[in-house]
Amino acid sequence: MAVSVVVGCQWGDEGKGKIVDLLSERTDVVARYQGGPNAGHTVVHEGEQTILHQIPSGILHPNTTCCLGNGCVIDPRILFTEIEMLENKGIKVKDRLFISQKAHLIMPYHRAIDEAAEAQAGSRKIGTTGRGMGPSYTDKYARSGIRIVDLLNRSYFETKLRANLEDKNRLLKDYYHGTELDVDRIVDEYIDFDKRVDPFIKDVSVMLSEAIRDGKDVLLEGAQGTLLDVDHGTYPFVTSSNPTAGSAATGVGIGARAVTKVIGVMKAYTTRVGNGPFPTEHEEPLQSEFRKWGGEFGATTGRARRCGWLDLVIARYAARVNGVDAWAITKLDVLSELKEIEVCTHYTHKGRKIDHFPAEPWLLDEVRPETVTLQGWNQDISDIRRYAQLPKACKDYLDFIQDQTRVPIDIISVGPEREAVIVMR
Repeated sequence: MAVSVVVGCQWGDEGKGKIVDLLSERTDVVARYQGGPNAGHTVVHEGEQTILHQIPSGILHPNTTCCLGNGCVIDPRILFTEIEMLENKGIKVKDRLFISQKAHLIMPYHRAIDEAAEAQAGSRKIGTTGRGMGPSYTDKYARSGIRIVDLLNRSYFETKLRANLEDKNRLLKDYYHGTELDVDRIVDEYIDFDKRVDPFIKDVSVMLSEAIRDGKDVLLEGAQGTLLDVDHGTYPFVTSSNPTAGSAATGVGIGARAVTKVIGVMKAYTTRVGNGPFPTEHEEPLQSEFRKWGGEFGATTGRARRCGWLDLVIARYAARVNGVDAWAITKLDVLSELKEIEVCTHYTHKGRKIDHFPAEPWLLDEVRPETVTLQGWNQDISDIRRYAQLPKACKDYLDFIQDQTRVPIDIISVGPEREAVIVMR
């Protein structure tokens, strides 16, 4: 029995979908523990690309059961669009996907408020996906959120929804100067969702506890990344939940001691989407070149990602707060275009050396990344499947990461395809 956590160790978009897909082939159950449809996990197999926002990428393996835990927020429209897409590909979803009855719902007013708030914020906007994540989690912690279990009692659900909509419509009309939402239409829409979602509802906590007791292998999958964690990320430019490994057990309802391994996923360079500090960000034209080489456009929004050198201050920070046991390094092949590669080992600020990732947002805007220049390998490595076959300079780069972070590398991705991977351990 093994309970592993796969966690992003940068600003999201690290390639967690591919790593989860790879590990799911030998995993009995894959469960998402937080986040919602603002995440985009991409898997490429036999030239066909599948992008999943809500459902774990383990669904692509026929013998793997998938769950959405209580820590997730669910958008019914996106969920069933995804289910339909998978079924059209010949992938069975029913009796393989289960959703916690404690998961919260993203309501139409959450999306409306998200978009209105970003529009009003102007230059102060966070850069959200506009999918209602923040307002949904806000309601969860304000104890006014609507959970899937609330749909079981129509009278209770309708009373709660009407009370919420009275407040939200007032906010939309009087503060954001927007359009009020139709209460009756939303009630009908979510009652219809209740009928469709019923076969997927399960007590995920009980289900996973029984799987662990029976010696099955379980994989807990996070969305976004460590630097977007609401507590440990670059606040306020963060998501509204805790992607870090510590929230994995809470997000699916199992004991923390059940977790046996934490796998940190990290690109061989660094990217982020949206606003916020980024110490190693490239200037043009290198910015655009990296974007082109790595296909760095968001799977959810299509927005261009910001690109920069690998930041080992972030890597060491992510290893510490997540308790990372091993790295999965992705997109190593993208660096094959370079004759020299820079790696950030620490920051300086007004002559002071900074080894640990600072909490002050203004300081992160002012720090200078201090880098080491390593030799590039300048050759295509996408067909290599054994570590011994990698160019020496490539191995030196990987060794430098291991030495600097004191965390071993287990998996190396050398291309977008499912098979383009080197498994070390």
